[in-house]
Amino acid sequence: MKVNGQPCRTIWPAPDGRAVEIIDQTRLPHTWVTVRLENLIDAERAIRDMQVRGAPLIGVTAAYGVALAMRHSTSDAALEAACSVLLAARPTAVNLRWGIERMREFVAPLPEGARADAAWAEAARIAEEDVAINAEIGRHGAELIRDIHQHKQAPVNILTHCNAGWLATVDWGTALAPVYAAFDAGVPLHVWVDETRPRNQGASLTAWELGQHGVPHTLIVDNAGGHLMQHGQVDLVIVGCDRVTARGDVCNKIGTYLKALAAHDNNVPFYVALPTPTIDWYLQDGIREIPIEERAAEEVTHISGRDRDGQMRQVQICPDSTPAANYGFDVTPARLVGGLITERGVVAANAAAMKVLGAT
Repeated sequence: MKVNGQPCRTIWPAPDGRAVEIIDQTRLPHTWVTVRLENLIDAERAIRDMQVRGAPLIGVTAAYGVALAMRHSTSDAALEAACSVLLAARPTAVNLRWGIERMREFVAPLPEGARADAAWAEAARIAEEDVAINAEIGRHGAELIRDIHQHKQAPVNILTHCNAGWLATVDWGTALAPVYAAFDAGVPLHVWVDETRPRNQGASLTAWELGQHGVPHTLIVDNAGGHLMQHGQVDLVIVGCDRVTARGDVCNKIGTYLKALAAHDNNVPFYVALPTPTIDWYLQDGIREIPIEERAAEEVTHISGRDRDGQMRQVQICPDSTPAANYGFDVTPARLVGGLITERGVVAANAAAMKVLGAT
């Protein structure tokens, strides 16, 4: 996708071939900063501190984390230690485990002398596969948007929650891939962007990347979605996700469940866009089985932004003694999901329909 008119990805090999570079997403939208990851600890920190975020990008970064660890030591012990460290970085996104397990299974049978270069090449393959997968998600999802436009004969209004654009992947995105594909094909559309408290990924990331690509959009507070649906101003909801169970329950950023309820009540199509590695075939009941990350209370009690002098400030928005709970995700039951947009097509969110996606 584009930054200042130039194609860009979220993660790429450094020119010297000894590291990878990332966009520090904690500094967006006000500052464009890239960070060099040179070792396992750098990769683990980037995932944990959310310099990279979004399930697919977390998985790719973890794959590169294993590759970077192999640059320093190729022993079996080093491989197992790297996998353990990275697995502990974030608990909810299944792509983290998927990327690590793929690297472990690929590297472990190799002789130690071949592991470093092979691991680097495999991580690069995973990154390229992510780009191809997301482009296909875009192609399938764009058909939904095009169909609505042909029926409506007016711009399509799409609501999204959190950030599931190219910043959450290597390129293209998941929920926003159909938006970019339809927009680039000339379909008139407009995106309602949830601010997505408490980390404001919608306000800081989704709005930024849509603006960079020239897609019409409007930022709204998280609680405005239901009102817009009641008044016919939302034609389609598309969100991304961090994990989907084998029966179609969807775990995504906190607040997604409420959007699904509002969409169901107002007969607005609600779709979830995801690559098939985001499906956790080992889980059935998302509400009871998916671990929900609880993050620092300070993310709720404080907010950061740029003041009128252009300086970044953090301010407290509640009394000193106020306790805060910070659940990072919620689970939307499959019954509220109109369909899953994957690289293999659009399928219903139920176990029978999802069998065509394959438990791989």
